[in-house]
Amino acid sequence: MTSDPERSREFDASLFGWRYEAGDEEIYGGYVTAFVDGAPVAGMMKNDPASGNPDVWSTYLRVEDIAAAAEAVMAAGGKVMMPPMEVPGQGHMAMFIDAGGAVVGAWQFGGHTGFQLKGEPGAPFWHELHTREYAHQVKFYEDVSSWDTSVMSDSEDFRYTTLKSGDGSRAGIIDASFIFRRVLSNGQIYFGVADADAVVETAVSLGAQVIHAAEDSTFGRMATLADPAGAVFKIDQA
Repeated sequence: MTSDPERSREFDASLFGWRYEAGDEEIYGGYVTAFVDGAPVAGMMKNDPASGNPDVWSTYLRVEDIAAAAEAVMAAGGKVMMPPMEVPGQGHMAMFIDAGGAVVGAWQFGGHTGFQLKGEPGAPFWHELHTREYAHQVKFYEDVSSWDTSVMSDSEDFRYTTLKSGDGSRAGIIDASFIFRRVLSNGQIYFGVADADAVVETAVSLGAQVIHAAEDSTFGRMATLADPAGAVFKIDQA
């Protein structure tokens, strides 16, 4: 969701090499799909400043039955932020607030079957939930989405659970209560890059803010950035 679609398109094209395809304005409200090497990797939609909502990236989880997913969210202590709706010719979507207060989307496949490239430069690399209610959130996603979870770490300073495990893992939940004392639960999206330092330099030159400078980790060289409108995202040079 971006309050300045044109600037966002230019910014992300400079960082990730994205190319774009806009949907019919009357049907899809100006929704834009981003591509890398011909594969869809992300989407953009106008964020009305009057809504009071910040510019933000969102993860959508695939569901088989969007109405059943909404019922499961409410039964597990979450809320329906945007009720299930049909996107003509593409599928069905909804937005939920999970039991810890984080916003997450849901998508029931139709003509649109999600991003088609993973881990490559410019494509989604990882999806992560930062939460102050770790055990509660893990159970929420196990109950609502039938996640097959795996505990990657359970030490006092690093608690982390993944959806599936090893090379088949798809997303993670981290206990952020000891890292970000005052931050509410929120989702984080990582995009793959070929050179993290070069991407950070380009982003700053285009008006981005560095939240966490590029540094090496067990999982690659990572950085956290906020684009010129404040939408936060992460990059990973694996």
